[in-house]
Amino acid sequence: MQAIAIDANDHGGLGSLLDEMHQLRARVFAGRLGWRVKIEQGRERDEYDALDPTYILALTDRSDVAGCARLLPSTGPTTLSQAFPQLLPGGRLRGKSTRADSSRFCVDTRGERREDRFLHAATLTMFAGMIEGSMSNGFDETITALDVRFEHILQRAGWPTTRLGGVELIGETMSVAGILPADQASFDRVCPPGYRSDLRRLPRVAA
Repeated sequence: MQAIAIDANDHGGLGSLLDEMHQLRARVFAGRLGWRVKIEQGRERDEYDALDPTYILALTDRSDVAGCARLLPSTGPTTLSQAFPQLLPGGRLRGKSTRADSSRFCVDTRGERREDRFLHAATLTMFAGMIEGSMSNGFDETITALDVRFEHILQRAGWPTTRLGGVELIGETMSVAGILPADQASFDRVCPPGYRSDLRRLPRVAA
């Protein structure tokens, strides 16, 4: 399985993969999780997709999109600070040029094998891709809002979070805000067998 990065406004002819990503997000967030998200023609998008994010995608051997996540600099508008301020101490987030905001993480695990730690290959590929993609863009950590159940998955993968605040009930989900390190040691722990990428050759570096 391969991890790739695509810049939203400079996708180098890979727009079909972005379209497939938006369809995956619709299936997962609206269909499987029942989130109240905006769906148009079977695709999920929100206002943060207009902020020139970098997308990390996991591709199968058939080049189908099996997972995705969105990275934005924490110095600008972020989903964590604007959509989930109740998860932050004092409701505010201090932006750092070396910190990325991660959102819209999801994987399609249908038909995927489980690796060690009983996690799917797509999940571990996404973790490795997010770390490698973050480092390639000049980030050394990632912040995100997450379900406490997903926090346990990260722990099992060897990529534990450091909580920024307390646990809050959002809708029907017990949620937290957390910081994840983006460093070589974390990458080495989560990287699954057969992992491939070209993320270290990304041209853009965070200002």
